[in-house]
Amino acid sequence: MLESLKEEVFRANLDLVKHGLVIFTWGNVSAIDRTSGLVVIKPSGVPYDRMKAGDMVVTDLEGNVVEGRLKPSSDAPTHVALYKAFPGTGGIVHTHSTYATAWAQAGRDIPNIGTTHADYFHDAIPCTDDMTEAEVNGAYELETGHVIIKRFEGLNPVHTPGVLVKNHGPFAWGKDAHDAVHNAVVMEQVAKMACIAYGINPNLTMNPLLIEKHFSRKHGPNAYYGQ
Repeated sequence: MLESLKEEVFRANLDLVKHGLVIFTWGNVSAIDRTSGLVVIKPSGVPYDRMKAGDMVVTDLEGNVVEGRLKPSSDAPTHVALYKAFPGTGGIVHTHSTYATAWAQAGRDIPNIGTTHADYFHDAIPCTDDMTEAEVNGAYELETGHVIIKRFEGLNPVHTPGVLVKNHGPFAWGKDAHDAVHNAVVMEQVAKMACIAYGINPNLTMNPLLIEKHFSRKHGPNAYYGQ
């Protein structure tokens, strides 16, 4: 079932290691087949160097396991909630990458202060609010998805394909698993750049015209970047 998507998700998970976004088992990638409404996700707690494509777990959009001998990632309910809320999303990544997680632990949005950021994220990468006692003690992973969805009220998740969960870490998404990994890599890099830039100049500013120019040349109706 969904063998090609399992291979895609498997390779995308290995790319997290390749790009230095995870250590140990601190991360996961999933992808959705919109036709069937089924999600393929990394199994929980399986080391990357021992993982195989056949280990990927298939769930439905209620989080029920449809196929797989292993348990799905503990973050599966978060992924499922985002797939249901963000219909333009085909793949989701969660990591504990150092700089993006540092911004999440600080409870700060990553501001759009450079053209690298603007090439991929139109707005600041938002950080969620504190989770309530009921959210933490309830269906925690599902509620994590809900706090992300709430934070995106008024925001376009296609134009800003990533978020910081306060005190936790980053999630990124894209049109498929590999696109989601790409956005997660960029998020980590712009988080690092912003940390360094604010250390150099705490009073820095960004020209909003540059944000619009760089985002639109890649993603606007008259985009011209690339072949």
